[in-house]
Amino acid sequence: MAKIDILGVSHTYELTAPKPANPTLVFVHGWLLSRAYWRPLVDQLRSHYQCLAYDLRGFGESDARPRSPIHEGELILGYTPSDYAKDLGILLDQLEIEKAWLMGHSLGGTVCLWAASQLGDRIEGVICLNSGGGIYLKEEFERFRSAGAQLVKRRPRWLADMPLLDWLFTRSQVSQPLSRVWGKQRLVDFVSAQYEAALGALLDSTTEEQVHRLPQLVVHLQQPVYFIAGAEDKVMEPRYVRHLASFHQLFRSGSDNVVEIANCGHFSMLEATDRVTEQIDRLIQTEEVGDRLAS
Repeated sequence: MAKIDILGVSHTYELTAPKPANPTLVFVHGWLLSRAYWRPLVDQLRSHYQCLAYDLRGFGESDARPRSPIHEGELILGYTPSDYAKDLGILLDQLEIEKAWLMGHSLGGTVCLWAASQLGDRIEGVICLNSGGGIYLKEEFERFRSAGAQLVKRRPRWLADMPLLDWLFTRSQVSQPLSRVWGKQRLVDFVSAQYEAALGALLDSTTEEQVHRLPQLVVHLQQPVYFIAGAEDKVMEPRYVRHLASFHQLFRSGSDNVVEIANCGHFSMLEATDRVTEQIDRLIQTEEVGDRLAS
């Protein structure tokens, strides 16, 4: 674990040893989560790839605000996926990572798509896990935003010490129960996410404008973009994943850029670690071989 400042805000990250012949993989977590959920994948991929996992601003062990007060005229940090993508670009600069594949879970997938748009050729490809969308259903989104806002407000720290509450988190949003270790991690991240970031990321990423901009973003991406969906995911159903994937050039050229994992819910990197690892490696190697043949 290491610390680094991005726009004056302390961020926590983990970076494995470089692998000169292979690209760096950058892992971006979802809402109310942290970098911890990538460790099973990183443990399997680090022998072939350099892996970078970090906590988004205001989540995990990263701060939400600069350490020194913001004065009039200074940069005000927002919480849209585009804002977080800019943070990611600065992180890559500071760590001197020139080329990378991005892996994003849920909201983290949206951040990765924005980063691919902003950073161009520096991003070699994107793999989104349990991430999709692009369809704005007004009543459903209003209910989701209202419920999410109430959830964020009612998170006393002592919840992390309540008996059996971690057990509930092992069964939430998954197809098969997770181990208690991950239930505890989810509970800790749920109560420790900083209020302004948790609320800001929720509200700023689910406006009608943001949702409708996502397909427009994907249609213009030149990098390969793939999507891994959980067949039993009730948070981001496969049909919504396929909808967003259909705007990318891979789909339009006749390729299937969606991999659906059977018996898997919203946490594919924990529920199906081996299968997700296999797919990530296969997709990257396919693109690497294609690039070598093209050159």
